[in-house]
Amino acid sequence: MEMIKSIFYFVLAGIFEIGGGYLVWIWLREGKSMIYAVTGAVALILYGVIPTLQPSNANFGRVYATYGGIFIILSILWGWKIDNIIPDKFDLIGGTIAVIGAAIIIYAPRG
Repeated sequence: MEMIKSIFYFVLAGIFEIGGGYLVWIWLREGKSMIYAVTGAVALILYGVIPTLQPSNANFGRVYATYGGIFIILSILWGWKIDNIIPDKFDLIGGTIAVIGAAIIIYAPRG
């Protein structure tokens, strides 16, 4: 159950970071209203808070290293579903390698 909660927090953080960054991106790049920037900034602040919900035995460095791998997968999915950029085999291979590395960093048994 602890691992499921942990994965949930990684995905939730990713949604807030990518979503917040995307809102700021379209505000600046596409001339959207300031509400996009403000909403994006709030989402990015929440992204900074969510990783602290990881289990108490998880340290900052490992949480953020793991999040990097999760971020890669979520970014590929975001591009596919939001920007309609279909991932190619290199996206899928690289994303798979990243998420395997992330899982090893955070969930490997340590003695």
